[in-house]
Order: sequence, then C-alpha cells, then structure tokens
Amino acid sequence: MRRWYLPLTVLGLSGIGALLLTERGRSVLRRALERFWDAPEQLLDWNGSLENELDRIQDALDTIAESLNPRPELSH
Repeated sequence: MRRWYLPLTVLGLSGIGALLLTERGRSVLRRALERFWDAPEQLLDWNGSLENELDRIQDALDTIAESLNPRPELSH
C-alpha cells in the first residue's frame, strides 16, 4: 500500500489544481459555495421534519408498549 501513496497524492493534487485553474472548476466551486451559504435554512427545515417524524415514531412505540404491557388491574 505504501508504494501507492505518492501516485495517489500526485493524482489528488493535480485534480485540485485542475479544479482551481479551469473556468469550469471555478464555476463548480462558486456554485458549491452558494449552496453552502443556503445550507443553514435547508438544515433547519430538515431538522423540523426530522423532529416531526421522531415524534410520530415515539407515539407509535408508546402505543405498541401499551398494547404489550399487561394490565395491572387484571392481575389482582
């Protein structure tokens, strides 16, 4: 594996260089940065959806637990 370190490093660095030196690479970076700046709002929306889904799952688990739990009033 050690003999692959240098070729992989050169390949990675040349890819980064091509990305930074070409117009297409710079436009890709520009678009990525624009999406990065919009990410907090999208993450907040996703977080709210995740909270709702977790609440639904918790309600379903509570219902299942109640149905599996033996009724204490019947055991006396």
